[in-house]
Amino acid sequence: MSVRMAPPLPVIFLLIVQGVYSADDGWGVTYSSSHICALKDSTVIINCTYKYPPGYKITEVFWTKVDSSEAPDLSKDSEYRERIKYLGHKQHDCSVRLTDVRETDSHEYYFKFITDRPEGKWTGAPGVTLDVTDLQVESEGERVMEGHSVTLTCKSRCSLTDTSTFIWFRNTQTLNNRNKKLILPSVRRENAGDYRCAVQGHSLTSPPRRLNVIYPPDKPVISISPSGVIVDGDSVTLNCSSESNPPATISWFKEETSVGSGNIYIISNIRSDHSGQYKCKAGNNYGERESEAVMLNVTYSPRNVVASISSSGVIVEGDSVNLTCSSESNPPVHIYSWFKETQTSSVGSGQMFSISNFNSSLSGWFYCVAQNEVGSQRSDAVSLTVKGVS
Repeated sequence: MSVRMAPPLPVIFLLIVQGVYSADDGWGVTYSSSHICALKDSTVIINCTYKYPPGYKITEVFWTKVDSSEAPDLSKDSEYRERIKYLGHKQHDCSVRLTDVRETDSHEYYFKFITDRPEGKWTGAPGVTLDVTDLQVESEGERVMEGHSVTLTCKSRCSLTDTSTFIWFRNTQTLNNRNKKLILPSVRRENAGDYRCAVQGHSLTSPPRRLNVIYPPDKPVISISPSGVIVDGDSVTLNCSSESNPPATISWFKEETSVGSGNIYIISNIRSDHSGQYKCKAGNNYGERESEAVMLNVTYSPRNVVASISSSGVIVEGDSVNLTCSSESNPPVHIYSWFKETQTSSVGSGQMFSISNFNSSLSGWFYCVAQNEVGSQRSDAVSLTVKGVS
Protein backbone atom coordinates (compact mmCIF):
# COMPACT_ATOMS: atom_id res chain seq x y z
CA MET A 1 0.00 0.00 0.00
CA SER A 2 1.45 3.35 -1.02
CA VAL A 3 1.49 6.18 1.50
CA ARG A 4 1.15 9.77 0.37
CA MET A 5 3.66 11.98 2.13
CA ALA A 6 3.00 15.61 2.93
CA PRO A 7 4.94 18.02 0.69
CA PRO A 8 8.34 18.83 2.19
CA LEU A 9 8.83 22.08 4.03
CA PRO A 10 11.96 24.14 3.40
CA VAL A 11 14.79 23.49 5.78
CA ILE A 12 17.12 26.25 6.85
CA PHE A 13 20.67 25.24 7.76
CA LEU A 14 22.50 27.78 9.94
CA LEU A 15 25.80 27.40 11.72
CA ILE A 16 25.51 29.85 14.63
CA VAL A 17 28.95 31.22 15.29
CA GLN A 18 28.82 34.71 16.78
CA GLY A 19 31.01 37.25 14.99
CA VAL A 20 30.91 41.05 15.29
CA TYR A 21 32.59 43.25 12.71
CA SER A 22 32.40 46.98 13.56
CA ALA A 23 34.40 50.17 13.63
CA ASP A 24 35.11 52.23 16.71
CA ASP A 25 33.44 55.29 15.20
CA GLY A 26 29.90 53.84 15.35
CA TRP A 27 29.72 52.13 11.96
CA GLY A 28 29.35 48.37 11.72
CA VAL A 29 27.56 45.22 10.61
CA THR A 30 26.95 42.18 12.80
CA TYR A 31 26.33 38.78 11.17
CA SER A 32 24.84 35.96 13.20
CA SER A 33 27.11 33.54 11.35
CA SER A 34 30.43 33.91 9.66
CA HIS A 35 29.89 30.62 7.80
CA ILE A 36 26.71 28.88 6.68
CA CYS A 37 26.58 25.40 5.17
CA ALA A 38 23.37 24.67 3.31
CA LEU A 39 22.03 21.76 1.33
CA LYS A 40 21.36 22.40 -2.31
CA ASP A 41 17.77 23.46 -3.02
CA SER A 42 17.24 24.59 0.58
CA THR A 43 16.37 28.06 1.92
CA VAL A 44 18.97 30.07 3.83
CA ILE A 45 18.33 33.04 6.13
CA ILE A 46 21.29 35.21 7.13
CA ASN A 47 20.45 37.15 10.26
CA CYS A 48 22.15 40.52 10.31
CA THR A 49 22.07 43.88 12.14
CA TYR A 50 23.87 47.12 11.35
CA LYS A 51 24.57 50.46 12.99
CA TYR A 52 25.63 53.95 11.98
CA PRO A 53 26.25 57.24 13.83
CA PRO A 54 23.37 59.58 14.67
CA GLY A 55 22.52 62.24 12.11
CA TYR A 56 22.65 59.96 9.07
CA LYS A 57 19.65 58.79 7.09
CA ILE A 58 19.71 55.42 5.29
CA THR A 59 18.87 55.80 1.62
CA GLU A 60 19.82 52.40 0.20
CA VAL A 61 20.40 48.87 1.61
CA PHE A 62 21.33 45.73 -0.31
CA TRP A 63 23.37 42.54 -0.33
CA THR A 64 26.27 41.92 -2.66
CA LYS A 65 29.07 39.45 -3.22
CA VAL A 66 31.66 42.03 -4.23
CA ASP A 67 33.58 43.99 -1.62
CA SER A 68 34.08 47.24 -3.51
CA SER A 69 32.69 50.76 -3.71
CA GLU A 70 30.81 49.84 -6.89
CA ALA A 71 29.38 46.57 -5.54
CA PRO A 72 26.27 45.45 -7.48
CA ASP A 73 22.93 44.80 -5.78
CA LEU A 74 22.14 41.06 -5.92
CA SER A 75 18.40 41.77 -6.13
CA LYS A 76 19.08 43.20 -9.60
CA ASP A 77 21.17 40.22 -10.70
CA SER A 78 19.27 37.80 -12.99
CA GLU A 79 20.75 34.83 -11.10
CA TYR A 80 19.38 36.07 -7.76
CA ARG A 81 16.48 38.47 -8.18
CA GLU A 82 13.79 35.73 -8.18
CA ARG A 83 15.35 34.01 -5.17
CA ILE A 84 16.66 36.72 -2.83
CA LYS A 85 14.40 38.59 -0.41
CA TYR A 86 15.53 41.39 1.89
CA LEU A 87 13.83 40.83 5.26
CA GLY A 88 15.27 43.83 7.10
CA HIS A 89 14.49 47.55 7.00
CA LYS A 90 16.30 50.88 6.86
CA GLN A 91 16.97 51.15 10.59
CA HIS A 92 19.06 48.31 12.00
CA ASP A 93 17.85 44.90 10.74
CA CYS A 94 19.59 43.68 7.57
CA SER A 95 18.50 40.00 7.45
CA VAL A 96 18.12 38.37 4.03
CA ARG A 97 16.61 35.14 2.66
CA LEU A 98 17.92 33.14 -0.29
CA THR A 99 15.75 30.32 -1.62
CA ASP A 100 16.50 27.36 -3.88
CA VAL A 101 20.22 27.65 -3.18
CA ARG A 102 22.56 26.24 -5.80
CA GLU A 103 26.12 25.03 -5.68
CA THR A 104 27.05 28.08 -7.74
CA ASP A 105 25.80 30.21 -4.81
CA SER A 106 28.84 29.16 -2.76
CA HIS A 107 30.46 32.53 -2.15
CA GLU A 108 31.16 35.24 0.42
CA TYR A 109 28.27 37.71 0.81
CA TYR A 110 28.32 41.27 2.21
CA PHE A 111 25.67 43.67 3.43
CA LYS A 112 26.08 47.24 2.20
CA PHE A 113 24.23 50.40 3.20
CA ILE A 114 24.35 53.95 1.89
CA THR A 115 23.30 57.11 3.71
CA ASP A 116 22.32 60.57 2.59
CA ARG A 117 25.88 61.87 2.95
CA PRO A 118 28.66 61.20 0.41
CA GLU A 119 31.00 59.74 3.00
CA GLY A 120 28.24 57.68 4.62
CA LYS A 121 28.72 54.30 2.92
CA TRP A 122 29.55 51.02 4.63
CA THR A 123 30.19 47.41 3.56
CA GLY A 124 30.15 44.70 6.21
CA ALA A 125 33.47 43.02 5.44
CA PRO A 126 34.51 40.32 6.08
CA GLY A 127 31.10 38.94 5.15
CA VAL A 128 29.30 35.61 5.44
CA THR A 129 30.63 32.59 3.58
CA LEU A 130 27.92 30.35 2.13
CA ASP A 131 28.90 26.77 1.34
CA VAL A 132 26.30 24.86 -0.68
CA THR A 133 26.59 21.09 -0.79
CA ASP A 134 24.58 18.00 -1.69
CA LEU A 135 23.87 14.67 0.03
CA GLN A 136 25.85 11.49 -0.57
CA VAL A 137 25.30 7.87 0.45
CA GLU A 138 28.51 6.32 1.71
CA SER A 139 29.13 2.60 2.29
CA GLU A 140 32.10 0.33 3.02
CA GLY A 141 31.97 -0.89 -0.58
CA GLU A 142 29.69 -1.47 -3.52
CA ARG A 143 29.93 -5.28 -3.23
CA VAL A 144 28.87 -7.25 -0.15
CA MET A 145 28.54 -11.00 0.33
CA GLU A 146 25.06 -12.29 1.06
CA GLY A 147 24.67 -12.82 4.81
CA HIS A 148 27.27 -10.21 5.73
CA SER A 149 26.57 -6.85 7.34
CA VAL A 150 26.75 -3.47 5.63
CA THR A 151 26.15 0.10 6.85
CA LEU A 152 25.08 2.96 4.60
CA THR A 153 25.54 6.54 5.84
CA CYS A 154 23.82 9.70 4.62
CA LYS A 155 26.62 12.30 4.46
CA SER A 156 27.11 15.93 3.60
CA ARG A 157 29.72 18.62 4.17
CA CYS A 158 27.07 20.29 6.29
CA SER A 159 26.78 19.26 9.92
CA LEU A 160 23.84 16.84 9.81
CA THR A 161 23.12 15.82 13.38
CA ASP A 162 21.85 12.48 14.60
CA THR A 163 18.65 14.20 15.70
CA SER A 164 17.73 15.05 12.10
CA THR A 165 15.06 12.88 10.52
CA PHE A 166 16.33 11.08 7.46
CA ILE A 167 14.46 9.32 4.67
CA TRP A 168 15.94 6.30 2.89
CA PHE A 169 14.97 4.88 -0.49
CA ARG A 170 15.87 1.64 -2.28
CA ASN A 171 15.03 2.08 -5.95
CA THR A 172 11.48 3.53 -5.75
CA GLN A 173 10.65 2.05 -2.32
CA THR A 174 10.69 4.16 0.85
CA LEU A 175 12.40 2.25 3.67
CA ASN A 176 11.36 2.16 7.31
CA ASN A 177 14.45 3.89 8.64
CA ARG A 178 14.75 7.46 9.96
CA ASN A 179 18.37 7.44 11.08
CA LYS A 180 21.50 8.87 9.52
CA LYS A 181 22.84 5.33 9.20
CA LEU A 182 21.04 2.47 7.47
CA ILE A 183 22.32 -0.82 8.91
CA LEU A 184 21.67 -4.11 7.12
CA PRO A 185 22.92 -6.77 9.59
CA SER A 186 22.47 -9.77 7.28
CA VAL A 187 22.27 -8.74 3.65
CA ARG A 188 20.00 -10.69 1.33
CA ARG A 189 20.01 -10.61 -2.46
CA GLU A 190 16.69 -8.75 -2.30
CA ASN A 191 18.57 -5.86 -0.64
CA ALA A 192 20.52 -5.14 -3.82
CA GLY A 193 19.63 -1.91 -5.58
CA ASP A 194 20.15 1.85 -5.76
CA TYR A 195 20.04 3.58 -2.37
CA ARG A 196 19.29 7.30 -1.89
CA CYS A 197 18.78 9.43 1.19
CA ALA A 198 17.08 12.73 2.03
CA VAL A 199 16.48 14.92 5.06
CA GLN A 200 12.85 15.24 6.05
CA GLY A 201 11.40 18.62 5.21
CA HIS A 202 13.83 19.05 2.35
CA SER A 203 13.37 18.30 -1.31
CA LEU A 204 16.99 17.34 -2.01
CA THR A 205 17.73 13.66 -2.55
CA SER A 206 21.20 12.19 -2.85
CA PRO A 207 22.46 10.57 -6.05
CA PRO A 208 21.92 6.79 -6.05
CA ARG A 209 24.52 4.51 -4.50
CA ARG A 210 24.52 0.99 -5.92
CA LEU A 211 24.62 -1.93 -3.48
CA ASN A 212 25.66 -5.13 -5.24
CA VAL A 213 24.97 -8.33 -3.26
CA ILE A 214 27.16 -11.24 -4.34
CA TYR A 215 26.38 -14.91 -3.70
CA PRO A 216 27.25 -18.39 -5.04
CA PRO A 217 24.92 -20.24 -7.45
CA ASP A 218 21.69 -21.77 -6.26
CA LYS A 219 21.12 -25.43 -7.14
CA PRO A 220 20.64 -25.47 -10.94
CA VAL A 221 17.39 -26.70 -12.50
CA ILE A 222 17.16 -28.20 -16.00
CA SER A 223 14.15 -27.74 -18.27
CA ILE A 224 13.65 -29.62 -21.56
CA SER A 225 11.94 -28.28 -24.68
CA PRO A 226 9.89 -29.82 -26.15
CA SER A 227 8.70 -31.35 -22.90
CA GLY A 228 6.84 -34.29 -24.48
CA VAL A 229 8.02 -37.40 -26.28
CA ILE A 230 11.37 -36.97 -28.02
CA VAL A 231 11.52 -38.61 -31.44
CA ASP A 232 14.60 -39.46 -33.45
CA GLY A 233 15.41 -36.46 -35.69
CA ASP A 234 13.87 -33.85 -33.39
CA SER A 235 15.71 -30.75 -32.16
CA VAL A 236 15.89 -30.67 -28.34
CA THR A 237 16.87 -27.74 -26.12
CA LEU A 238 18.10 -28.12 -22.55
CA ASN A 239 18.07 -25.00 -20.37
CA CYS A 240 20.05 -24.73 -17.14
CA SER A 241 18.87 -22.00 -14.75
CA SER A 242 20.64 -20.98 -11.56
CA GLU A 243 20.48 -17.66 -9.74
CA SER A 244 23.86 -16.23 -8.76
CA ASN A 245 25.85 -13.00 -8.62
CA PRO A 246 28.08 -12.63 -10.50
CA PRO A 247 26.44 -14.80 -13.19
CA ALA A 248 27.60 -18.40 -13.12
CA THR A 249 29.50 -20.30 -15.79
CA ILE A 250 27.41 -23.28 -16.94
CA SER A 251 28.86 -26.67 -17.98
CA TRP A 252 26.92 -29.66 -19.40
CA PHE A 253 27.59 -33.37 -18.87
CA LYS A 254 26.16 -36.57 -20.27
CA GLU A 255 26.78 -39.16 -17.60
CA GLU A 256 30.29 -37.95 -16.58
CA THR A 257 31.41 -36.72 -20.01
CA SER A 258 31.53 -32.99 -20.75
CA VAL A 259 29.36 -32.18 -23.76
CA GLY A 260 28.97 -28.38 -23.78
CA SER A 261 28.78 -25.06 -21.98
CA GLY A 262 26.42 -22.12 -21.65
CA ASN A 263 22.93 -21.83 -20.21
CA ILE A 264 21.40 -23.48 -23.27
CA TYR A 265 22.48 -26.82 -24.76
CA ILE A 266 20.87 -27.68 -28.12
CA ILE A 267 20.89 -31.11 -29.73
CA SER A 268 19.86 -30.81 -33.37
CA ASN A 269 18.66 -33.91 -35.25
CA ILE A 270 18.76 -36.03 -32.09
CA ARG A 271 19.66 -39.70 -32.40
CA SER A 272 19.13 -42.73 -30.22
CA ASP A 273 22.74 -42.59 -29.02
CA HIS A 274 21.91 -39.20 -27.44
CA SER A 275 19.73 -41.02 -24.92
CA GLY A 276 21.07 -40.90 -21.39
CA GLN A 277 21.29 -38.81 -18.22
CA TYR A 278 22.23 -35.13 -18.48
CA LYS A 279 23.16 -32.65 -15.77
CA CYS A 280 24.60 -29.16 -15.57
CA LYS A 281 27.00 -27.45 -13.18
CA ALA A 282 26.87 -23.73 -12.29
CA GLY A 283 29.91 -22.03 -10.78
CA ASN A 284 31.26 -18.57 -10.02
CA ASN A 285 34.09 -17.28 -7.82
CA TYR A 286 32.06 -18.02 -4.69
CA GLY A 287 30.95 -21.61 -5.22
CA GLU A 288 29.69 -24.40 -7.51
CA ARG A 289 26.45 -26.40 -7.57
CA GLU A 290 25.26 -29.37 -9.62
CA SER A 291 21.74 -30.06 -10.88
CA GLU A 292 19.75 -33.24 -10.56
CA ALA A 293 20.17 -35.48 -13.61
CA VAL A 294 17.45 -35.55 -16.25
CA MET A 295 16.85 -38.45 -18.61
CA LEU A 296 16.67 -37.99 -22.37
CA ASN A 297 14.80 -40.94 -23.85
CA VAL A 298 14.95 -40.78 -27.65
CA THR A 299 12.19 -42.77 -29.28
CA TYR A 300 12.39 -44.14 -32.82
CA SER A 301 10.43 -46.40 -35.13
CA PRO A 302 11.55 -49.99 -35.79
CA ARG A 303 14.67 -50.44 -37.89
CA ASN A 304 16.89 -53.28 -39.02
CA VAL A 305 13.76 -55.43 -39.36
CA VAL A 306 14.71 -58.96 -40.43
CA ALA A 307 12.52 -62.01 -41.12
CA SER A 308 14.26 -65.35 -40.65
CA ILE A 309 13.37 -69.03 -40.93
CA SER A 310 13.89 -71.05 -37.76
CA SER A 311 15.27 -74.03 -39.60
CA SER A 312 18.06 -73.77 -42.10
CA GLY A 313 17.37 -77.29 -43.45
CA VAL A 314 15.19 -78.35 -46.38
CA ILE A 315 11.48 -77.89 -45.82
CA VAL A 316 9.59 -81.04 -46.56
CA GLU A 317 5.87 -81.19 -47.12
CA GLY A 318 4.13 -81.78 -43.82
CA ASP A 319 6.83 -80.02 -41.76
CA SER A 320 6.14 -77.28 -39.23
CA VAL A 321 7.89 -74.00 -40.07
CA ASN A 322 8.63 -71.09 -37.72
CA LEU A 323 9.31 -67.58 -39.00
CA THR A 324 10.87 -65.01 -36.63
CA CYS A 325 10.83 -61.20 -36.96
CA SER A 326 13.63 -59.23 -35.23
CA SER A 327 14.11 -55.46 -35.01
CA GLU A 328 15.45 -52.51 -33.01
CA SER A 329 13.09 -49.81 -31.70
CA ASN A 330 12.22 -47.50 -28.78
CA PRO A 331 9.69 -48.11 -27.40
CA PRO A 332 9.61 -51.86 -28.15
CA VAL A 333 7.53 -53.17 -31.04
CA HIS A 334 3.98 -53.91 -29.92
CA ILE A 335 2.63 -55.32 -33.20
CA TYR A 336 4.28 -57.83 -35.55
CA SER A 337 2.36 -58.62 -38.73
CA TRP A 338 3.16 -61.26 -41.38
CA PHE A 339 2.41 -61.03 -45.06
CA LYS A 340 2.75 -63.20 -48.14
CA GLU A 341 3.77 -61.11 -51.11
CA THR A 342 0.94 -62.38 -53.27
CA GLN A 343 -1.66 -61.33 -50.69
CA THR A 344 -2.77 -57.91 -49.44
CA SER A 345 -3.99 -58.97 -46.02
CA SER A 346 -1.84 -60.35 -43.26
CA VAL A 347 -1.45 -64.08 -42.82
CA GLY A 348 -0.35 -63.99 -39.19
CA SER A 349 0.89 -61.96 -36.25
CA GLY A 350 3.41 -62.15 -33.44
CA GLN A 351 7.16 -61.99 -33.38
CA MET A 352 7.17 -65.72 -34.25
CA PHE A 353 4.84 -66.99 -36.96
CA SER A 354 4.32 -70.79 -37.07
CA ILE A 355 2.95 -72.78 -40.01
CA SER A 356 1.95 -76.39 -39.24
CA ASN A 357 1.76 -79.12 -41.90
CA PHE A 358 3.46 -76.97 -44.51
CA ASN A 359 2.57 -77.89 -48.12
CA SER A 360 3.40 -76.70 -51.60
CA SER A 361 0.33 -74.49 -51.79
CA LEU A 362 1.82 -72.36 -49.06
CA SER A 363 5.14 -71.86 -50.82
CA GLY A 364 6.14 -68.25 -51.57
CA TRP A 365 7.82 -65.13 -50.25
CA PHE A 366 7.01 -63.99 -46.70
CA TYR A 367 7.89 -60.75 -44.87
CA CYS A 368 7.07 -59.15 -41.54
CA VAL A 369 6.12 -55.58 -40.49
CA ALA A 370 7.23 -54.29 -37.05
CA GLN A 371 5.24 -51.39 -35.54
CA ASN A 372 5.48 -49.24 -32.37
CA GLU A 373 4.00 -45.88 -31.29
CA VAL A 374 6.47 -43.96 -33.46
CA GLY A 375 6.16 -45.82 -36.77
CA SER A 376 6.63 -49.08 -38.63
CA GLN A 377 9.04 -50.83 -41.01
CA ARG A 378 8.90 -54.03 -43.09
CA SER A 379 11.57 -56.63 -43.58
CA ASP A 380 12.94 -58.08 -46.76
CA ALA A 381 11.01 -61.17 -47.90
CA VAL A 382 12.27 -64.72 -47.31
CA SER A 383 11.39 -67.68 -49.52
CA LEU A 384 9.58 -70.74 -48.22
CA THR A 385 9.62 -73.60 -50.76
CA VAL A 386 8.55 -77.21 -50.15
CA LYS A 387 10.66 -80.05 -51.49
CA GLY A 388 8.31 -82.89 -52.39
CA VAL A 389 8.52 -86.33 -50.78
CA SER A 390 9.96 -88.98 -53.23
